[in-house]
Amino acid sequence: MRVLVVTAVPVERDAVTRAFGGAEEHVALPGAELHRCGAFDVLAGGAGPAAAAAATAFALASGGSASAPYGLVVSAGIGGAFTPVTPLGSLVVADGIVAADLGAETPDGFLPVTALGFGRDRFTPPPALVRQVTAATGAAAGPVLTVSTVTGSAERAGALLAAHPGALAEAMEGFGVAEAAARADVPVLEVRAVSNAVGPRDRDAWRIGDALAALTDAFGKAASVLEGWNSHEDLEG
Repeated sequence: MRVLVVTAVPVERDAVTRAFGGAEEHVALPGAELHRCGAFDVLAGGAGPAAAAAATAFALASGGSASAPYGLVVSAGIGGAFTPVTPLGSLVVADGIVAADLGAETPDGFLPVTALGFGRDRFTPPPALVRQVTAATGAAAGPVLTVSTVTGSAERAGALLAAHPGALAEAMEGFGVAEAAARADVPVLEVRAVSNAVGPRDRDAWRIGDALAALTDAFGKAASVLEGWNSHEDLEG
């Protein structure tokens, strides 16, 4: 099966491709470049849900200039975590990809887009695939929030957790990738390596290098699971 992996920036893309070893083939797409490693096409699609959705949609529409279509899309990269549940350097696999700030502010608080009567604010990755990837990598499974503005205060971190109990991490691209994948009827997964805590921004405490190394390790361990996964496994329970 061919797998499309979408990161935000090239350093995340390169962390993923290092897991596969060997030579890469570079394939030009409109406004982007795929790095092909066997069955995996890895794309740095840009920061934020809009850029991620656009890049994913272009890649899916082109099929990566290959004959076989994609069978799975993975949003991958580093992200912030709601510690201490998910400590720095650990790995998170989303069992729910949630648009945490898509909606409207009202005098009574935030309303998600679904409460306004349109759209959706959550995608659910295939449960069997989530179980297999967490088993292969030792990752924690839980909701990963997509935000357009990274959290920078304890107050907002608390508000996000109150609105989304059990959330493990936040990032900026997962929901955009999932939206594009859903339009193409392709299953989606999100994998995040933890580089920092969600809350007050303390760049001295970030562990970006450790998170990138964890991302490489995760794809090294999960490559055979992702490449060999069959959507019928979820239909069979």
